[in-house]
Parts: sequence; structure tokens; C-alpha cells
Amino acid sequence: MGGKAVATGKDRQKQLAREHYERQMQRRLEREQKSRRTAIIGSTVGVVVVVGGIVAAIAFMSGGDTPTDAAATPTAAPQDTASAAAATGPKPYDAATGTCDYAADKTGGQVKDVGMPPKKVKTKPAKKTMTFETTRGDIVIELDNAKAPCTTNSLEHLAEKNYYDGSKCHRLGSEQFPMLQCGDPFAKADGKSQDGAGGPGYVMAEENLEGATYKRGVMAMAKTQAPGSTGSQFFLVFGDINLPAQYTPVGTITKGLDILDKVNKAGVVADAGDGTGAPKQSVEIKDVTIAGKS
Repeated sequence: MGGKAVATGKDRQKQLAREHYERQMQRRLEREQKSRRTAIIGSTVGVVVVVGGIVAAIAFMSGGDTPTDAAATPTAAPQDTASAAAATGPKPYDAATGTCDYAADKTGGQVKDVGMPPKKVKTKPAKKTMTFETTRGDIVIELDNAKAPCTTNSLEHLAEKNYYDGSKCHRLGSEQFPMLQCGDPFAKADGKSQDGAGGPGYVMAEENLEGATYKRGVMAMAKTQAPGSTGSQFFLVFGDINLPAQYTPVGTITKGLDILDKVNKAGVVADAGDGTGAPKQSVEIKDVTIAGKS
């Protein structure tokens, strides 16, 4: 006698369990999108894209504006999900007027309001020196002012306003994703807090992306999937990372790579589930100065 197959009790239990699991993962994703706002997950052959902090059975989380490869082996990458801009987004540097466009961040993350940077900027000197005085020693960056003038101008503004003072680098990547992420002024970096949601209340367009690579010694800015979502968070690369050219490379580390290597060697407090976590050796930024040089 023909007819529709009837599910057994075991089959029904499996179906209900699967549906329950899917609901759990969806709720977790929604919670992470609202709270943690910190990361992107990459892979050796591509980058998996999912905003937030969720990984594991559903395809390892992500968050940058990147191609998707859910089948690839995941590694961890940085992101500033506190800095999502509207679709229109801030405009890039206008060479004709020498101005930058900084737009209000509408995402509702935690804001340390120090006002907007000045719109008028100069591309000379071509290089500027940024020094992070940290509890582990000085980390010095040669900023590429000529190629990333709006980003450099923003960093100068934040340094002058003592925005970074007292902040902790909150995210350390694994050997597969060797970077230290900093720039959230509210980060506790204790392995328990939902760090990465803090920003300055404004965003800007990405710069210097043509041919951009993220190799050992690069300082680049974190962002979300949306173009024009660069804020205050940044990542310092102490190895080579395979990322698409979507994160502003703003400078080169000229001193302090040994500090990053030591912090990396000490590991993380607890893996957040994506191969990253708060560093066991805390790195607190005590002061930031930027000086021009010819």
C-alpha cells in the first residue's frame, strides 16, 4: 500500500534536536552581533565571512568585508565591528581640496567622544612617527601619511585627545593569524568581557588598499563588512596574514616586534572559539605621540 513515509520516533527526535540546535546557534549569532562585535575569521585560502564572535559548527565567524570559504580551515583575523557606516559611507580623501570626510558612527556601540578630526589635512611630510608607550615597552610605527592621510590625521587627533591612554590590547591571534588588536578604549582584555565594541563615534573611508598586503610588521586598521567603517581599532601584525586588501595599511612597525613576539608566546587567557583571545601578557597603552619627519 502506497503513501507518505511516516517518521519514526527516533527520526522525529533527531529532527527536533537539529531544529533546537539551529535555533540555539541563531540566537547565539544574534547575541554576538549585538555584543561582542570584534572579529573576522580568515583561512589559508580565503576568508570566511560572518559578523560577530560565533564560530564552530556553523562555519567559523568572521566580520570583514571578505570573500567566503566556509570549507577552509579557519584562522583568526581582526575587526572593529563597532565602526559600521551607512551604505553611502564617508567619502575618501579629496586631493583637490585636501580634505577628509569623517562621518558619525550610527551603530550604537560604546563611544569615547573626543570630537571629529579636522577635515583639512596635509600629505606632507610623507612619513610620521607614532610611538605607543605601553606597559611592555615602546612600539614605534612609521605612518604612511602620503598614502593614508585621513587615517593618519585621525590617529593624530586621537593621540592629541589622549583617546588611547589607559586602553588595553584586547585580542591576540594564533600562529595562523598572528596579530594583536587594540584601540577599543573600553576593552578590559580579561577573557570575560565583550571587548571590541568601543569606538570614537565616527568612521572614515579605507585608504591605501591598492596592492595592500598584511605581512609581519604592518599596522592596519580594523573594520566591519561595510566599506567606510574604519574607526579607532587597529591590528599589529607579527607574522604574515592572508587577507584581502580591504583594511587600511597605515604604517610599518619599526620598533617593538620583539614585544609582540613575547606576548604571542605567552598565549591567550581563553580561546574565544575562533583561535583568538585576550593576551595573557596584558598590553596597556599608557601614552601615544605622533611626530612628523622629512
